[in-house]
Amino acid sequence: MLQNPIQLRLEKLEPWQHITFMAALVERMYPNYAAFCQQTDFAEPQAFRNLLDAVWEIMTVKTAKINFENQLEKLEELIPNTEDYDIYMIYPAVDACISMSTLLHTLLDRDLMMESVLKISQQSVASVAQLEEAQTGVEVTNENQKENEAVCAEWDVQWEIFRALKDAESRDIELIRGIRNELREDGVSNLGLSL
Repeated sequence: MLQNPIQLRLEKLEPWQHITFMAALVERMYPNYAAFCQQTDFAEPQAFRNLLDAVWEIMTVKTAKINFENQLEKLEELIPNTEDYDIYMIYPAVDACISMSTLLHTLLDRDLMMESVLKISQQSVASVAQLEEAQTGVEVTNENQKENEAVCAEWDVQWEIFRALKDAESRDIELIRGIRNELREDGVSNLGLSL
């Protein structure tokens, strides 16, 4: 597990900030899932997008009522089986699904909050590290991660999202929308893929 000081800082955030942070990281993994679907015709990426939009909606619309158990059931149909595909993009696609599942489970059980925020942070950086290892043959470790540009870039984005959230006095719907819109308009995944 790659370590970064952000993991300690995340503990200081409020639940709404944790959920926004997790949703932001899943937003950054979405293009990986969409790219896999486009390459394989496995599923319609819009179905995954709809699940993510439901999470953003619960964070930005006060009257939103969403059945997250139902959302989890929908997600199950969207998870590809690694044994069915012989292309690398299956792994980042599955990582996106695991992170989405973690996020939805957290919305059902808030006791999982801290564990989940760390898990999704780690999942996102691990996706990047695994791609780097596949391309270079060099394992990314705590000792050498600072020499890896892509891994450093992923930590930098996580810090950017954290900094934007930590300064908020209270649940700031405009801030949440701003983070969502910026990531969506950017459209670049944690692996550098763009839609």
